[in-house]
Amino acid sequence: MPPEDPTPKIQSGAERRTPYWPHAPAHRLGEGGTFIVTAGTYQKEAFFVGNERLKGLHDGLLKYAAKYGWDLEAWAVFPNHYHFIGHSPKEAEDGAVSLRGFLADFHQHSAGWVNGLDAMRGRKVWNNYWETRLTYEKSYLARLNYVHQNAVKHGLVPVANLYRWCSAAWFEQVAAPSVVKTIYGFNTDQVNVLDDF
Repeated sequence: MPPEDPTPKIQSGAERRTPYWPHAPAHRLGEGGTFIVTAGTYQKEAFFVGNERLKGLHDGLLKYAAKYGWDLEAWAVFPNHYHFIGHSPKEAEDGAVSLRGFLADFHQHSAGWVNGLDAMRGRKVWNNYWETRLTYEKSYLARLNYVHQNAVKHGLVPVANLYRWCSAAWFEQVAAPSVVKTIYGFNTDQVNVLDDF
């Protein structure tokens, strides 16, 4: 049997051919728009257990999103990962490239903060992030429901608005009841989001 070819496999993509690196996904951020983003901790370790840490992660996500001009529509943070749906800055000439800076800054500061709490300076906290640009309305609405309801999916609460570290309660307060009903009516069984945390 010949030795395996060490050159990276090529996956075809709609935009261009890209080396396939499953643990370092290609980030196609040239166009602005609406994105779903998932990030996970290193080795899925639960670094953010407890109310203080979840509050710090939650508040940090919202702070850095605002700092970089990202408008978040749905979010959920957990001890070892988070999801959000956000719109890239409208006036950005570079599309959604600011997502890199936003997440790098957020991850650096949240890692430094939690490592300070644990007296573990320099420990790796974040592994990677994955983003998908949402271009179809039904896909977008189903993913909004998925993120709002994610705490229920993970078995943390029976009703999403009871989970303090997600957007469900906020969404139910600011959106018209008909909008809430419509979005919560979207089936999420076929939604393909990295979420094996």
